[in-house]
Amino acid sequence: MNIVQDRVDALLNRTRREVEEGHLPSCQIALGFEGEIVVEESFGEATIDSRYCIFSATKPFVAAAVWQLIADGTVDVDAKVTDYLEFFAANSKNEVTVEQVMLHTSGFPHAPMGPKVWSSSESRREQMTKWRLNWEPGTRYEYHPSSAHWVLAELIIELTGNDYRDEIHRRVTEPLGLPRVLGVVAGEQADLVDLVPVGEHATPEELEAVLGVRELPVTEVTDESVLRFNESDVREVGVPGGGGFARARDVALFYQGLLHNPGELWDPALLADVTGSVRQNMTSPDGVPASRALGVVVAGDDGLAHRRGMGRLVSPMSFGHNGAGGQLAWVDPVTGLSLCYVTNGYDRHELRQPRRGTAIGSMAATCAA
Repeated sequence: MNIVQDRVDALLNRTRREVEEGHLPSCQIALGFEGEIVVEESFGEATIDSRYCIFSATKPFVAAAVWQLIADGTVDVDAKVTDYLEFFAANSKNEVTVEQVMLHTSGFPHAPMGPKVWSSSESRREQMTKWRLNWEPGTRYEYHPSSAHWVLAELIIELTGNDYRDEIHRRVTEPLGLPRVLGVVAGEQADLVDLVPVGEHATPEELEAVLGVRELPVTEVTDESVLRFNESDVREVGVPGGGGFARARDVALFYQGLLHNPGELWDPALLADVTGSVRQNMTSPDGVPASRALGVVVAGDDGLAHRRGMGRLVSPMSFGHNGAGGQLAWVDPVTGLSLCYVTNGYDRHELRQPRRGTAIGSMAATCAA
């Protein structure tokens, strides 16, 4: 495989266009290949050194630390969460397993954890005792935007004795030569780019024409909750389900790390399984089968990879995890390419944003041949 420059040029032109046409204030894009960054550009008001909120693209960084705990026998994914966190049994949550938490089938997709309680382990655990199930664990799939990864954060704390943010850096980002992703202290936030709302919401007529519905379900991912990540104290907390900050190159290199596993940072057999084996494929409320491995999403061969944030032209083995507002992050084991695209333009238009991601992801997938 080699990088195809004219395809790279076309990708960069497509990426630049969104900024030049005024749809986005800035963006970054990076392609990783053979363990290195081979393409890196920024457009608009930011530079290649600016760091962006990557939202749910944060989740695999957390999973990557848990994978190491699984490999050394500290965590059994078939075990109940209460085997490690006894307090979690409150309100009939005693049957939830670690695997269900990691597969978004644990039954508490919208369990609240807000600024008043998320700053300390003690207050988070107290809040979790109040959480209630929406359905029997393991019987349904609905994406847990933040709740599941708060549980994983507490597991990491309980089983390592260390702050989850420090442990994720010690185990994952630091060995890969990457900056800390979660928990950016106030004095080190000068290079973080503020989120800017752009565009207007799609009209009911537009939604109906494309999706067959006139309105979308309300989730915790609202304009208000997203813009909270402009606040210094929220950035410092390091929300594990969506509060990471990184450059596009950092995320693209993280996926190169998962592909090449330098120094066998992860057990090779386990890594192949958790990134390549689909453990649950139940259909979500939006009608798309989950195609979830243990902490990442697999592109799959059903023609719906673009609905999973990876464009139309990646191989079925590709895996990654996108983020709110159009953040893209994946790696294709067939071509060896990894992509990260980040923007601080939080596009309210529910159709334009995924179309942009599909176009960029599809073009990126062809940049090696």
